[in-house]
Amino acid sequence: MVKMFACIISLIITLSATQAFAAGDAAAGAQKVQTCAVCHGAEGNSVNPMWPKLAGQHAEYILKQLQNFKTGARSNPQMSPMAAALGDQDMEDISAYYSTQTLKESPIPASVEAVTVELGEKIYRAGDVTSKLPSCMACHGPAAGGNPAAKYPSLAGQYAAYTTAQLQAFKSEARNNDANNMMRDIAGKLSNEEIEAVSLYLQGLSLSTPAQ
Repeated sequence: MVKMFACIISLIITLSATQAFAAGDAAAGAQKVQTCAVCHGAEGNSVNPMWPKLAGQHAEYILKQLQNFKTGARSNPQMSPMAAALGDQDMEDISAYYSTQTLKESPIPASVEAVTVELGEKIYRAGDVTSKLPSCMACHGPAAGGNPAAKYPSLAGQYAAYTTAQLQAFKSEARNNDANNMMRDIAGKLSNEEIEAVSLYLQGLSLSTPAQ
């Protein structure tokens, strides 16, 4: 419950802030993603489940991650040097371009048991009162579409392997570019089984999934 309130407070602060977001030029970004496309695909739909899909992701979130990679707030052996070579306008343009692309769905493998997906849905929508785990949708929304103003990413349709890796990174604190330790605290309350379950559930969602 505390983390849910923190999420809401963070959102209110973000919405009331006067910081200007310089909109990037998607057309210019299309000319700057040749190197990005090697891993993420020309239209932001990567073919490797360990590399995130960027298509349809909020430009604000992509921009924040690129800035974090460049400053070292977030570290990755592939992305850090890539971001280091980008200027501010480059990052804004690339973020704008990928945000305008269409996310391609990756259905949950038939081998995944329904009970696993059901567990993931329960965690995402209701959290766990016993472990004081807030629902994921409190910040990421009922349909996992995220919140661009608060820089909360869209999670719907993202590869389960990538989501799992990021939750594990937050859990171990190998990744620590979350505001107020929010994701590290949440991931720390999840078991490996729960992380896999919620990741698979999210992969099965699409941005067109009706909110419940």
